[in-house]
Amino acid sequence: MTQSESRASQFFDAYASDFNAIYGNDHTLLNRWVNRTFRKAMLVRYHKTLEGCQPVAGHTVIDIGCGPGHYSVALAKAGARSVVGLDFAEGMIEIARQKAAAAGVADRCQFHYGDFLSHPLDAKFDYAVVMGFMDYIREPEKVIERVLDITTRRAFFSFPMDGGILAWQRKLRYKSRCELYMYTVPQLQQLFARLTSKPVKIERNDRDSFVTVQLDVDADA
Repeated sequence: MTQSESRASQFFDAYASDFNAIYGNDHTLLNRWVNRTFRKAMLVRYHKTLEGCQPVAGHTVIDIGCGPGHYSVALAKAGARSVVGLDFAEGMIEIARQKAAAAGVADRCQFHYGDFLSHPLDAKFDYAVVMGFMDYIREPEKVIERVLDITTRRAFFSFPMDGGILAWQRKLRYKSRCELYMYTVPQLQQLFARLTSKPVKIERNDRDSFVTVQLDVDADA
């Protein structure tokens, strides 16, 4: 884990409970407005990922940077045979385990604290979910290469968009928290072109880019 990733780990460990609440149902009117206005990308990518993992019944998923387990638990509830969640913030992992138990899918969810690049994985996965993770990765090539190596059907990534007032505002907000790495669409196109010959779809999602890599071109669309 790099020094910048260690800072991100410390920040999200402390932020775990508040981050988990973003997806909750007990928001005040103000919180709901904030989510619709400033966190639209998070909610859109959540739904796009769940849709993109279909058919998920009987399949396996790895959720990299799983946070409090929202994607993992939702996919397990949708019928995934097994889901492995990894995160470098221990506080997130504890919440994820609690959520899986509360949802009745703890038997199909495994959550581990650790660094994705060094964590031992003894199997490949049908789907890989990498949401809200690449924002804090100094060397994206290494992560993308390993994700593509362990995934057999589709891999989904989100990348924060560079440029514009929203990017400037986010950089300012994170300056004292941890390093933030942002991208333009041409940069993402060049990055993935260097790393894979598989079909790559890059979609603009508010302040994010949502990237789908189709590893098995014969898989159901």
